[in-house]
Amino acid sequence: MDAFESALRLAYRVHRGQLRKGTGVPYVAHILGVAAIALEYGATESEAAAALLHDAAEDGGGEAMLAEIRAQFGDEVADVVLGCSDRLVENPADRRPWLERKQAYVAHLGDASAGVCLVSAADKLHNVRAIARDYREHGEAVWARFQGGRDGTLWYYEAVSSALWRRWPAPLTEDLSQEVAALLRAAGGGAA
Repeated sequence: MDAFESALRLAYRVHRGQLRKGTGVPYVAHILGVAAIALEYGATESEAAAALLHDAAEDGGGEAMLAEIRAQFGDEVADVVLGCSDRLVENPADRRPWLERKQAYVAHLGDASAGVCLVSAADKLHNVRAIARDYREHGEAVWARFQGGRDGTLWYYEAVSSALWRRWPAPLTEDLSQEVAALLRAAGGGAA
């Protein structure tokens, strides 16, 4: 798994020092968790490398980082990374509004490749599990971490889960759907 090892090194370089929103958890824990989930559900080496790098372009340099990934790992990995990104800007001030980005991401899942679906579902499953755990510990205060707040965050995960299930019905998307449903129940019935 040479590509996996190289992707792990690059992901660590990009995300070193970053923390998960509102926590002291190193961001690399998320990267490793997404890769582990993807591998558990049958990811190829390229898909596993993309899982490690799924946030690298979005959080680590935009188009320039995507070009670096493409040069080092090839089109398959870079295309999955691109398909898992909702923005590729270097300057956060250049981002489109949160809701617009999230709606576009959900819409693009309708014709996403199997590799994008697998890595996106692994990413969202890891996120939903973390949100559910933090919600149990911190209650409603957890929603302040997210640009979409409670309603937007719940809408987004429900919409992504549904879109992935329609496009790529698989054990992973079924597990994601179940975890999202449990989060919606715990949070009081879902988005308002």
